[in-house]
Amino acid sequence: MRVTRLVLPGLALCALALAGAPAGALATSGASSSSANVGSADTGGAGLGGPIVAPSTPAHPTVPGDRAKIIHGVGYAPSFAPLAVKKAIWAGNKIRLKPYIYGGGHGTWNDAGYDCSGSVSYVLHSAGLLRTSMDSTDFESWGHAGAGKWITVYTNAGHAFVEIAGIRFDTSSEDDPKPPPGTGPRWRPLMHPTAGFEARHPANL
Repeated sequence: MRVTRLVLPGLALCALALAGAPAGALATSGASSSSANVGSADTGGAGLGGPIVAPSTPAHPTVPGDRAKIIHGVGYAPSFAPLAVKKAIWAGNKIRLKPYIYGGGHGTWNDAGYDCSGSVSYVLHSAGLLRTSMDSTDFESWGHAGAGKWITVYTNAGHAFVEIAGIRFDTSSEDDPKPPPGTGPRWRPLMHPTAGFEARHPANL
């Protein structure tokens, strides 16, 4: 009986203390161990290294990160890039084996071959960034002046090519140490320098 008298008052005191505690304090004490590892909208999530991305497929090849790669002639889009950037690279893959045809890509999007500006127009159109095809002179006033974060068109009166997320889509093999066979648009390393060309880019890219 003596034990009962000691325990019951103690339980009563605990109940009174809990009843007077703020609800927030109770919630904090119970969730502190788990909430420390959970991100929020302000922190950017749980810090797992980047956004969740779709797996790479033959039709839509990707590589981790924010820089594209050329693997066996195929352009692999960076997994962290905006969808328009990925679409532009995947579109380039569809015509990367086409031959060079002067005027190609200007009368129809799905052409037998492409010239320099026709191939640039094709990838930009596929990405939703261009409605009608342009020649290299037209591109001199397209978009916004200067290099873009993801996409930059380099153009002058005689030639145009596009650099997308660190790789170049170009009918010219200039500054390409190992040019792939063929005469049409191909994925190539970036060209340095780009003197003589005007840089243009789409809004927000």
